[in-house]
Amino acid sequence: MKRFSSLSAIQRELTAGTTSCRQLVDYYLGNIERQQHLNAFLEVWPDEARAQADAVDAKRAAGTAGPLAGMVIGLKDVLAYAGHSLQSSSRMLDGFKSLFTGTAVQRLLDADAILIGRQNCDEFAMGGSNESSYFGPARNAADPNRVPGGSSGGSAVAVQADMCLASIGSDTGGSVRQPAAFCGVIGLKPTYSRISRYGLVAFASSFDQIGPLTRSVEDAALLLEVMAGPDGMDSTASQREVPAYSQLLAPAGHYRIGYIADAIDNEGLNPEIKAALEGQLDRLRGLGHVVEPVDFHYLDVMIPTYYILTTAEASSNLSRFDGVKYGYRAPDVTDLESLYKKSRSQGFGPEVQRRIILGTFVLSANYYDAYYTKAQRVRRLIKEKTDELLRQYDFLVLPTTPTTAFRIGEKQDPVSMYLADIFTVQASLAGVPAISVPMGEDAEGMPMGLQVMAGAFREAELLAFATELVPAEAEA
Repeated sequence: MKRFSSLSAIQRELTAGTTSCRQLVDYYLGNIERQQHLNAFLEVWPDEARAQADAVDAKRAAGTAGPLAGMVIGLKDVLAYAGHSLQSSSRMLDGFKSLFTGTAVQRLLDADAILIGRQNCDEFAMGGSNESSYFGPARNAADPNRVPGGSSGGSAVAVQADMCLASIGSDTGGSVRQPAAFCGVIGLKPTYSRISRYGLVAFASSFDQIGPLTRSVEDAALLLEVMAGPDGMDSTASQREVPAYSQLLAPAGHYRIGYIADAIDNEGLNPEIKAALEGQLDRLRGLGHVVEPVDFHYLDVMIPTYYILTTAEASSNLSRFDGVKYGYRAPDVTDLESLYKKSRSQGFGPEVQRRIILGTFVLSANYYDAYYTKAQRVRRLIKEKTDELLRQYDFLVLPTTPTTAFRIGEKQDPVSMYLADIFTVQASLAGVPAISVPMGEDAEGMPMGLQVMAGAFREAELLAFATELVPAEAEA
């Protein structure tokens, strides 16, 4: 079977009778089996996926199939699916099975998506390389000695290596966009609150957002359309009406586009990524768009601000994992205090422990105002400046990542790992939507990504513009 790049291409063949959902599932299962060395999937559901495929084939024959009929999807291991393991790639949740299905996952099922398995990620979605997973790192299909990015690394690799048509990940500070860039696929972080977080294991609740990884803008738009919308189980989910994103993909003739000069001139930016981005800007000028540099002088403070706030929220959210109610419980305990200490020290990996300790520190009475309160004020400044720029311009363009995928084990210093998020945390701090689209490959054949931000709840315009950045979406 040939490699498909979009659901529309699959559905054309389903309609023509040249393939079936059952054949598609068998095709993807075969690809997963052959590429186990990439460690993208933690668990595969072959029997269940085949049964779902047969049901969808029957619905198609009856003319009652939903909009995602024919789309085979993998789920990042932070999304609740009733009766299925949910571990956040951590020893702490070893053996835990979800008791309910999250809203986003349920909406996928209701639209006749076929779910094929759960995917590797950084432990509790904390990391930018997928190396903090209890199950070992996922590996980049372009070079298995390199990382796929994180935290949704397995999800990006699965799409990159054709193990499924699309994946659903989560993005806290770039966890969908950064692996999308490293793996040469499309990654969308919607506006904060656009998709319900009910059923998403919490890392930093004021940042977390579910988002798709796909090989076409069209599929990203359709998945957003299906998953977005109000939810009585999540009071933070937006009540705004959900546009028909998949029907609004025609780009406007002219846009005002700002590019962040400090990002392009950043000394840490890979020269090949800089050259590719400048080439894209020149191409956009040639198409008649207004393309201008903008000043945004908060780059140096965004990483500290982001990590102070998210570790504080992680410290609070992860306090529930204590070895008492569910998950890992240390066997060699003598009293309640040793139960807490040993279960958490043995159940959590080093990176999660590091962030819990840092978050607890910045929330402590003596340092709360010096760190947490100040970081909240800086976040407000970043949001206000970002919103101001997005009122002046339709979009802001910048690299997704400062480098291409680095080698597994290369970044031993946590700070150097955190700095890899320098271009993605802005959209997360401001709560605005952002998308990463492929921007070619470097001299070593590693993918590069271009990132675009838009104003809050302007995903329709963002996706339409993205189709202009990815003009030759192959459907073969």
